[in-house]
Amino acid sequence: MVDYENLLLKSEKLGKILRERNKKIAFAESCTGGLLSSIITEIPGSSDYFERAYITYSNQAKIEMLGVNKDVIEKFGAVSYECAKEMVEKLKKLSLCDICVSITGIAGPTGGTMEKPVGLVYTGFFIDNELFIEKNFFNGLRQEVRYSTIDFVLNFLLKKLSSIG
Repeated sequence: MVDYENLLLKSEKLGKILRERNKKIAFAESCTGGLLSSIITEIPGSSDYFERAYITYSNQAKIEMLGVNKDVIEKFGAVSYECAKEMVEKLKKLSLCDICVSITGIAGPTGGTMEKPVGLVYTGFFIDNELFIEKNFFNGLRQEVRYSTIDFVLNFLLKKLSSIG
């Protein structure tokens, strides 16, 4: 299982980079239900770089709050490359932030299918206008899937922002 204290250390490191570069970050979370936002805001002074988050757990919330096209969800499903992409694109337009992250997946223990098993997570990133969509499978119980997703997001952001220098 991913260690909570380790997530906080990564969050603090990310916050330091964002603050130094005067960057703002926003999230659209589904299967993590605000956990990423919570870990980011555990760090004192996170208001310097954390702009906003949308908890779009239901399909309707994705449509109403972010403006995700209903046809995308109907055709590809809420847990899909296309939905994660649409979520992060809409978040970018709504927030005008330098860095945007969308998360949609199946944390379990129910809801999985053969095509889309429990642990499937799509994550969308806009980092200084560069788009990335990542597909992952995380093993474990519900909380492990959620924490592994957050760990992946923090590692991805730290790696990309470190390489931008």
